[in-house]
Amino acid sequence: MSAWTPLGPAILFTPADREDRFAKAAERADMVILDLEDGCQPGNREQARAAIESCDLDPAKVIVRINPANSADGKLDLQAVARSAFRQVMIPKAEGSADVSAVTAVLNDAQLIALIETPLGVLRADEVAACDSVVAMFWGAEDLVAGLSGTSSRHADGTYRGVAQHARSRVQLAAAAFDKAALDAVFVDIPNTAGLKAEVADAAALGYAATVCIHPSQVDAIRAGYQPSEEQLDWATRLLAEAEHNQGAFRFDGRMVDEPLFRQAQAILSRAGR
Repeated sequence: MSAWTPLGPAILFTPADREDRFAKAAERADMVILDLEDGCQPGNREQARAAIESCDLDPAKVIVRINPANSADGKLDLQAVARSAFRQVMIPKAEGSADVSAVTAVLNDAQLIALIETPLGVLRADEVAACDSVVAMFWGAEDLVAGLSGTSSRHADGTYRGVAQHARSRVQLAAAAFDKAALDAVFVDIPNTAGLKAEVADAAALGYAATVCIHPSQVDAIRAGYQPSEEQLDWATRLLAEAEHNQGAFRFDGRMVDEPLFRQAQAILSRAGR
């Protein structure tokens, strides 16, 4: 299990140039991402950096998304973060260890969340995940599809197209291979609550640590989706109790179970805080 885990499954993006929303977002979600990149108007970045420097939110709840570290804005972002209390930093468009090093050269005590959202980033996801300062891997579909000269990451029914599914799987596998937390991408169709619930249920079943969101109305659905059902809790509790009295594989509820199923049961109880 990753040494770094989010404080809860719902992580909310908040524009860094909307200081008036910081406290509300932190109260509403488990963690917040103060966004200096896409969510911030370029002309407002100077005031947004000042807002981050003076922000008094709990550092454990805050992630700061900077601009690409080697860009002019990224360098200014890093200097502002260095003067702040925050050390959880999201690197956008991460494509290799050099992007990580550009951040750690300024913030050598930072915990980095690498955002994989370009074709090269997907191909090099394992290189990024292998970096010691990277604690979590996050992925994004929209920039990825734009990098392919595409026009849509999803089918008409809301499900991901094949290349987005591949990127999602590739990033999660890289995270798991190097014992880093995996964060699932945002669901941009805000009114489509059913679609969000289905995607969160899938993320939870696959072992994601959290789902990132773009609107406070999505928080409750995400939290609920990561909570095991009563049926799952009952199954996991009974299985682990039975495992205490059996060695190796044995029959349980009509099927053969062994170590992988024990670990799945443990994951269910862990999500429920047991």
